[in-house]
Amino acid sequence: MGRMAIFPPNPQIPAQPASRPASAAAHTLAADDVARAKTLADRIRTRFSQTLIGQEHLRESLILTLVAGGHILIESVPGLAKTTAAQTLATSVSGTFKRIQCTPDLMPSDIVGTQVFNFATQKFATQVGPIHANFVLLDEINRSNAKTQSAMLEAMAEGASTIGGERIALPQPFMVIATQNPIEEEGTFALPEAQMDRFMMKAIMNYPTADEEQRMLALLTRRGSDMLDPLQLQGDRLSIRDVEFLRAAAKRVYVSDAIMQYAVDIAATSRGAGTHPVQGLGTLVRLGASPRASIALVRIGQANALLKGRAYVIPEDVKSVVADVLRHRLVLTFEALADGVTADQVVDRIVQAVPVP
Repeated sequence: MGRMAIFPPNPQIPAQPASRPASAAAHTLAADDVARAKTLADRIRTRFSQTLIGQEHLRESLILTLVAGGHILIESVPGLAKTTAAQTLATSVSGTFKRIQCTPDLMPSDIVGTQVFNFATQKFATQVGPIHANFVLLDEINRSNAKTQSAMLEAMAEGASTIGGERIALPQPFMVIATQNPIEEEGTFALPEAQMDRFMMKAIMNYPTADEEQRMLALLTRRGSDMLDPLQLQGDRLSIRDVEFLRAAAKRVYVSDAIMQYAVDIAATSRGAGTHPVQGLGTLVRLGASPRASIALVRIGQANALLKGRAYVIPEDVKSVVADVLRHRLVLTFEALADGVTADQVVDRIVQAVPVP
C-alpha cells in the first residue's frame, strides 16, 4: 500500500463503487471547520500557558482526549501539577466541573448520588453526586476501593449512573480526568484491567528541567499566589457547543484503509499476532491491547490531524500517540516485571516492528 492511499480521494472525481461510499463524501470536513477547530485549540493552549510551564506533551494529550471524546489518566510522582493541568483544561470550557478526592473510605453513593427521604412529601428524592458534571477530576483514583471504582467504571463506560434503580444520564460532553501516584502503596488499590481499558490515554509526567522550574517560580512570583484561580486567567473560555463541534469535526476527519490497517496491526502485534509479530513478545506480555486500543488510535489520530489543520490522518498522527494509548493496556508477565522491563519499552518494540504505511 502506497503513501498516496493515505490522502482522501479528489472530491471532483466521481466516486467509484470500490471507493468510499457516497454518504462519506457528504461528511467531508470543510476548510473553514478545520481552521475553526485549530483556533479553538489555540484558545485552550493560551490558558495553559498561564498555569503550566513545560509539560507540552501532557497539555496536548489532554486536548486530544477532549476532542476525541475520551477519558485520560495522568500518572506522576507528587508535586508535578497533575491537578493544576486537569483544572486548567476543565475550566477552559464553560461547563460544570467537579473534583473528587479519592480515599479508601469513599463510597459509590459519595460520587454517584443517593436517594434522600423527603418528610414533607413522604417520598424519596434523588440527589445526584459530583460525577454528574461535564468534567470530573478523580484525584488519586487508585486510593478508592473496588466498590467505588466499579461505580466510576459504569459512568465512564455508559455515560450514565444508577441511583436507587433509576438510570440517570450524565451531562454531555462528559470527560473524566484521573490522576494517580505510582510510588505510594499504603492505602491504594490497583486499578483493574477493565477500568484501565476505559481510559483512552495514559499520560506520564516527568520532572521539569532546571530552566522550566525557574520559569515556574517566576510565574508564581508574578501571579502572587500559589493557588490557581480560574477567574484570573485571560482568554475566552470555550462553550459546550464549541466542544461538541470539535468532537463532531474530529469524527469527520478522513481515515484511509491504510491508516486503519496500521492501527489494527499495532494492536494485534501487542497480542502476539499482526502482520509483523515481535519475536519473544509472549515472554514479556501476558495480556495485549483490546480492540478498544485500535479504536482509540484512530480517534486520537483524527483529533491529532484536526488540531494540526488537516482534514485527513497521516501515519505520524497515529504513531506519535501509540505509547499513550497502549502503555496502560499491556499486562506484563511476572518475568518481565522481575527483569525491570517497562510497558513503554515493549511499546517501542511494537512500533519499530510494525511498518509505517
